[in-house]
Amino acid sequence: MTELTHAAAAAVRPAVPGYRARVDAALADTAPNDSASQVWSALGAAEVLRDLYHRGGVAGIGPDPDRLADLLGVVDARADNGVTLTVLVQAASAVPLLAACAPADGPVRHALDQVLSGAAMAALAATDRTAAGSDLSGLGTEVALHVDGTSELLVDGGKRWIATACEADYLLVLARHRPGRHFTSFTWVLVPASAPGVGIRSADTDLLTSSGTGHIELTGVRLPMDHLVGRPGRGMVEFARHMGTERFAGALWAVALTSRVLADTRQALVTREIDGLSLWDNAAVRQRFAACLVRVRQLRALCEVLGGRVVDHHDLAAAAMLKSAAGLTVDPVLAECAQLQGAEGFARGGAQRIRSEAGVLGIGGGVTELVLGTVADSADALLAELRS
Repeated sequence: MTELTHAAAAAVRPAVPGYRARVDAALADTAPNDSASQVWSALGAAEVLRDLYHRGGVAGIGPDPDRLADLLGVVDARADNGVTLTVLVQAASAVPLLAACAPADGPVRHALDQVLSGAAMAALAATDRTAAGSDLSGLGTEVALHVDGTSELLVDGGKRWIATACEADYLLVLARHRPGRHFTSFTWVLVPASAPGVGIRSADTDLLTSSGTGHIELTGVRLPMDHLVGRPGRGMVEFARHMGTERFAGALWAVALTSRVLADTRQALVTREIDGLSLWDNAAVRQRFAACLVRVRQLRALCEVLGGRVVDHHDLAAAAMLKSAAGLTVDPVLAECAQLQGAEGFARGGAQRIRSEAGVLGIGGGVTELVLGTVADSADALLAELRS
């Protein structure tokens, strides 16, 4: 069995009860304006990051689906969408990818241990400056192996709109090691953010500002060969496996986020009155609100049914279903909430702002319309499952 910590060095941990309460306790002393790195550090110090991947007492590569839901729910409750985004990408993609490829020792193992302890953060640098986000096989970032006959590698290229880039200690860079669009032409490289030739600048946006989203330039970055993450040619394969978990995590966050905004909206409707009656007593308002509640409950049910298939069995069709469902749920629900809140929805940090930031759930990890194509590709199997 592949384990998060190398089998020869790791002791199996007992199952830890009350995971959500432990996450709550870990973040109890964080301030509302604490940075993503401060939140991640608090989670790591409390050991909740390591325990996220210990399932039934065994350290597995994939996160426990229920614990991942608890983690994102508690982090989302802080109402800082940028911070939640950084936690999501690291917990669902960066850490599992490092864990799947880390040898017993060396820089990749060291980076994994630091990230899990909260002492460091890792950015997943896949989206490339030369290709659309949905066309990773067209990326232009390149890595030359054994450059000039040495035991070094050389990375050149650029990455755009990378969450956590401005706070990361490590960059997990997807690069091309040989020409062509074949899936075996790509490799992951662990690039320390402080390495010579690395330039990082903040993205020009007023949204998700605490996510540390930025653009990365890689100019003649030379590193030892042991900074390869996994075997050359396995980059796209590993990415596909862990992208499914990130899509599942996005659906979990969509449930937490929309539930939070719905609760705030209901409170606003209860407290606002017209002619002595609260808006909540208006039948049309109640129906609109209830329709949103049904949508979110349906999304949560999908998460509960499909989460294990995505994390444990790398079911890409199930991951696409969750990603599509999240994209089709979040904007309509938040748009309704923003409308129901009226002028208050335009307040600083209000529903209109949240709706704009939540747009990342319809783009990150694959644009909803394109992911629906993957669902359509599996139509026969999905229909058979529905009729069985």
